[in-house]
Amino acid sequence: MAFHFEILAKDSLTQARLGKIETSHGSFTTPAFLPVGTQGTVKSLTPEELVDMGVEAILGNTYHLYLRPGHEVIGRLGGLHSFMHWEKPILTDSGGYQIFSLGDLRKISEEGVTFQSHLDGSLHFLSPERVIEIQRALGSDIAMVLDECIPHPSPYDYVKSSTRRTTRWAERCLRARHEDDPALFGIVQGGMHQDLRKESARDLIQMDFQGFAVGGVSVGEPKSVMLEILKGTLPLLPEDAPRYVMGVGTPEDILDAVRLGVDFFDCVLPTRNARNGTLFTSAGKLSIKQAQYAEDHRPIDETCSCYTCRHYSRAYLRHLYMAKEILSSRLNTIHNLFYYMVFMKEIRGAIQRGGLLDFYTKHPSHPGRLDTEQTVQSPPA
Repeated sequence: MAFHFEILAKDSLTQARLGKIETSHGSFTTPAFLPVGTQGTVKSLTPEELVDMGVEAILGNTYHLYLRPGHEVIGRLGGLHSFMHWEKPILTDSGGYQIFSLGDLRKISEEGVTFQSHLDGSLHFLSPERVIEIQRALGSDIAMVLDECIPHPSPYDYVKSSTRRTTRWAERCLRARHEDDPALFGIVQGGMHQDLRKESARDLIQMDFQGFAVGGVSVGEPKSVMLEILKGTLPLLPEDAPRYVMGVGTPEDILDAVRLGVDFFDCVLPTRNARNGTLFTSAGKLSIKQAQYAEDHRPIDETCSCYTCRHYSRAYLRHLYMAKEILSSRLNTIHNLFYYMVFMKEIRGAIQRGGLLDFYTKHPSHPGRLDTEQTVQSPPA
């Protein structure tokens, strides 16, 4: 498949880059945030609504789509783009994060991972080769290698053994790849150990990957530790390849990571928070369930031009949430994803102007206004 990454501009005072990724299904600009379409859908929204709010690429979950409806079914129906009526780029993860979150329901070997389905308890085996086969059938534009998302904390020897096995799996994924397959990204692991991160990055950049991801962060470590890992890892990766940080999704974490040179992100945070009644605004987060909004005629954010803010009051949105109406999830999700798309557009504009540092210090999500020792934990997809 066609794949090309181009750096269009660099910020003058940080490591941030403005870029463009070209795929067979169009392009997306970076830094970018990819909403998570776990089951072949970004929960509660149509593809047209995503396009209208400026979404240029999404993520699909290999683990869930493999179990239901099955990659063979999706392949026979023309691939994931056709199946879900999404014409723009799709990145599929390897399913590793979900598999390794199963705990006692999975067993790791050199050959791959044996696990029980969370749906019906049936037994499955995924090898690096099988993961590539599944993503080939899905027809995504960017595929990920099979890796182990290492729990935090873990003993050093375990992290070392797991990281080296992930590297061997990455090599097997490359060997299994066909010429017309999706672009393939390697995943840097190594836990919270800089020496293992360096070893992982060093080994992966010797292989023929189209891009690189940093995995195994946002797994419960302090924010300061996550930032140190990114600071130590990102400079080791090729300048001309896109850099993807997996599962990182708070606005403050995105700002920090972009400043260090990250090109794109995915996370269920904005959509899951929307369903739980937590909304992002220009003044910080708002919990719509609070009684103070019962008669509040204002929109969620008076500076926001999303469909929800143009038409509905906080009072009505609180009513929908308290009544457990389906429309609550839809309207809240529209707002949160619109907020993220505007946020990323503002970041790109700041990089183009060479003024990201100024944007960073003035934005409500600036980490200086937050507790940088709080832990970061990616919600499961």
